Amino acid sequence: MRFLLALALAVPGAPGGGDPYFPDQGNGGYDAGHYDLVLDYNPSSNALTGALTLTARSTQDLSAFDLDLVDTLAVRSVTVDGAAAAFSQKGQELVVTPAAALANGQDFTVAVRYDGKPTHVLDPDGSRDGWIRTSDGVFNANEPQGAMTWYPGNHHMTDKATYRFTVTVPDDRVAVANGDLTSKRSGGGRTTFVWDAREPMASYLTTVSIGKFQLTDAKIGNYRTIVAVDPKLAGKATAFAQRHAPILDYFSSLFGPYPFSSTGGIVDHEPNVGYALETQTRPIYPSVPGEGTLSHELAHQWFGDSVTPTRWKDIWLNEGFATYAEWLWLDRTGAKPLQTSFDTAYAQPADFWEMPPGDPGSGAAIFDDPVYDRGAMTLHVLRRTVGDAAFFTILRTWTSEHRYGNADTQAFVALSQRIAGRDLSALFTTWLYKPGKPAL
Repeated sequence: MRFLLALALAVPGAPGGGDPYFPDQGNGGYDAGHYDLVLDYNPSSNALTGALTLTARSTQDLSAFDLDLVDTLAVRSVTVDGAAAAFSQKGQELVVTPAAALANGQDFTVAVRYDGKPTHVLDPDGSRDGWIRTSDGVFNANEPQGAMTWYPGNHHMTDKATYRFTVTVPDDRVAVANGDLTSKRSGGGRTTFVWDAREPMASYLTTVSIGKFQLTDAKIGNYRTIVAVDPKLAGKATAFAQRHAPILDYFSSLFGPYPFSSTGGIVDHEPNVGYALETQTRPIYPSVPGEGTLSHELAHQWFGDSVTPTRWKDIWLNEGFATYAEWLWLDRTGAKPLQTSFDTAYAQPADFWEMPPGDPGSGAAIFDDPVYDRGAMTLHVLRRTVGDAAFFTILRTWTSEHRYGNADTQAFVALSQRIAGRDLSALFTTWLYKPGKPAL
């Protein structure tokens, strides 16, 4: 009787994850566990057919729940635990009503079949993300909100899950995704690639990128290194795979073990995109990256990918950390002394200092320069304040304690103070939250 009464009082899950910068992103009422995505794509017509099987667990008595999916893709059917479910689409919300309410803590499986012609979305700063078409396929980068352009899910950064991608494309195309390539089979003029991402991943870090790539998969040093390179750029990328191991070795010595089963990257020819992205295990680049960009995106595998913020206002935990790691690598190689990187950033004009990186203030500002450079300067000042031994202990403890999880700035401040054995609140307040140029 008590169980039946609870289900009678079941209510829909929240249609958003509660992030103030992107309030419609993510959903309440359940935790995603594993995404099994089966995709069939025709680059010439931009026709995508998708089938999602999502395993999840309810976090309340749940009468209905949302998945994030743009309504330019048409949903054809939805089942929950094998039973047909009612559904509706509006904007970026796919609302699913199971035939029977779900009890709090119940494991369930939702299957969605959909199709259409995916497209990108425009971010608040005007850049494109999501399903970005190229001359031979797709440049697929999803930070902060692009995942909803090609598959349904709980697309909030705190709801990490494991993934399998099964992607079928014409024989002259290659489909590249996160994790490890586990099989490849061809027939009838089409090839199917299967990729398994076994470590938990935020949906904004997923990718399925498609093109006439040259794909290589080799053990280089300590790392399985899988790279895909657009043939137009092959001449400039002959050493691209080999460049990863030295950077990862160095960062492992500073930050702790590399957190994933493979590494590598996707080098596509898409000069109009204007950015690279740290897609988990396999960053995507619009051209052959230099040492700064390559080291930056590889540093994100620790800071942003393995340890992900809990909300977008804390994005400096991604970009400030990766920028500082980039400075460390350039110093290591002799390309640019660390102090010169700091001094160059510190010399920026007055308007740079008006936006504090600890709370940029809107979705449009999360990728502005202060988040990167002032965030990195915060770490350098912390290092000079607590000393090298404590500083790198802080970073290794951060990546260890929050491995495959989420954490916020408050947690980093608390950890820093615990390891340093002193109050550091004034340092973080000044460098992260106060407008104006801090005194050294």
